[in-house]
Amino acid sequence: MAKQAKAETIEVATQTKTITKEIKKPEWEVRDRTYFISGNSPLTHTIHSRHTSKHPLLYFDKNSGKQREIRYATNQHSPLVDEQNGEVTLGHIIFKDGSLNVPKEKQNLQKLLSLYHPLRNKVYEEFSAVEVAEDDLEILDVQIDALNIARDMDIDQAEAILRTEMGSKVSTMGSKELKRDLLLFARRSPYLFLQLATDENVQLRNVAIIAAENGIISLSQDQRTFIWASNGAKLMTIPFDENPYSAMAAFFKTDEGVQVFRSIEKKLK
Repeated sequence: MAKQAKAETIEVATQTKTITKEIKKPEWEVRDRTYFISGNSPLTHTIHSRHTSKHPLLYFDKNSGKQREIRYATNQHSPLVDEQNGEVTLGHIIFKDGSLNVPKEKQNLQKLLSLYHPLRNKVYEEFSAVEVAEDDLEILDVQIDALNIARDMDIDQAEAILRTEMGSKVSTMGSKELKRDLLLFARRSPYLFLQLATDENVQLRNVAIIAAENGIISLSQDQRTFIWASNGAKLMTIPFDENPYSAMAAFFKTDEGVQVFRSIEKKLK
């Protein structure tokens, strides 16, 4: 009988090709740069430009795990001391009227301020047109949201919000005046407007003020007690050092206050 041929096993190596995408770090852009003092600033403000024992000027290099000394030397290409050679000419870093303009020719000073100085984003910041544009865009978006809400808001709520800004003057304003001033307020202070628009206490506070203006409730001369104007019955005692109408708004949310609020609403109709 013929021998059976042995099955031949052939191993095929599978090649796996790994594709790695190189991530490039942002390149340093050679351009003029402006820096400004955070917050209030005197006419001139000098920050330290070299390392001393009293005022350390060090940069922690994550790659080497070492502290590297920095200083502003006008005749050197690098602000890192270990990359400087020969004699150095030290320079001062002075902000005038809160800002410092550094031309592109002074790359050593720019890199010291933008990359290495420990006071960056603490005492001073670098001006960024992109960040300014992003901030402006955010404000515009909020203004649009505020204006849309203000446009569709009913008169009662509009009056309540404007009363926080204009006081009792709103009682003499017509509906078109209220709408106009509400839109102006929403455009001028969009964040505050949106906060007030979602604060239910603003509406309740307004009801209390209108009730007092219409002689439904009365506030004692010492501003410590609210009473019914019709019979002098006590409604509530105002907590010490608290705005009377804010206290009444909080009172309206209690079990007893809900009944008072409903009674006031009926009298206002």
